[in-house]
Amino acid sequence: MSKTLDYPHKPVMVNEVIRFLVTVSEGVYVDATVGSGGHSEAIGKEISSKGRLICLDRDPEAVRLSRERLSHLGERVTLINANYAELSEILEGLGIEKVNGILLDLGFSSYQIEQSGRGFSFNRDEPLDMRMDPGDEVTAQQMINNLSANEIKRILRDYGEEKRAGIISRSIERERKKGPITSSLQLAELVRSVIPSSYRPGVIDPATRTFQALRIAVNRETENIKIFLDKVPPLFAKGGRLVFLSYHSLEDRMVKQKMAGWEKGCTCPPDFPECACGKTPLFKRVNRKGIRPDKGETKDNPRARSAMLRASERI
Repeated sequence: MSKTLDYPHKPVMVNEVIRFLVTVSEGVYVDATVGSGGHSEAIGKEISSKGRLICLDRDPEAVRLSRERLSHLGERVTLINANYAELSEILEGLGIEKVNGILLDLGFSSYQIEQSGRGFSFNRDEPLDMRMDPGDEVTAQQMINNLSANEIKRILRDYGEEKRAGIISRSIERERKKGPITSSLQLAELVRSVIPSSYRPGVIDPATRTFQALRIAVNRETENIKIFLDKVPPLFAKGGRLVFLSYHSLEDRMVKQKMAGWEKGCTCPPDFPECACGKTPLFKRVNRKGIRPDKGETKDNPRARSAMLRASERI
């Protein structure tokens, strides 16, 4: 049996995810960002002995944790250290033509924040890394110390929707002239020092948007989401469902617009074999509006407060 209490991350909206995702107990399901395996453990309880679960993650440590946690599923589960943008190639390599459901949870786990030592947290003094895949070349430290102030401003504005991106980027430029910015706490304190308390909305730490933007840039998250959304439609069996969990407006906007496009007419690549007229709707949205976690969940798990769930079904 798995030891749920040994794993720090609480899966977000797990009941809603299962309700929307699992429609056929003997089907094939993909957890494209398995993390520490919370959602996958719940999926595993719903699939039969004939079902199959494919789990991916860019972080090799996440794959290790999940392999241990999901070992009770035996041959029903396959874990792969890979980027979800490569899903179509991975399924082809496994000999899987169609799946019944795909979950893409775009958050990052409590393990990554609290235990990875890669500088995801603005409350810990760790190397400014922020790579989900430690094998990637570019770190947050390299970006902060080598990019121009204008490029840093663009990253903070476009990926973090940071209104004070210009002030922060100029402060970073001044600070690095004294010496390199090397730690997460060093960067967080710099950002906090240049944002007056009157510009700090609610209880959100003023470094939040800066860290979000850098994480997205380092891990090329928007590029990966776009690749995934462009390539995923042919992978579904009829009735198969795609469930997204996003955590900020940039991600959610990309997903919402793509799902709406699928519903209006086919936006698949020209070589998609089932696309004859170019205007046939491929999907219907399962929930017309995004779903937020309830107050009880956000109280118990504050990291869930910004989550948005959207789901579409292949028709």
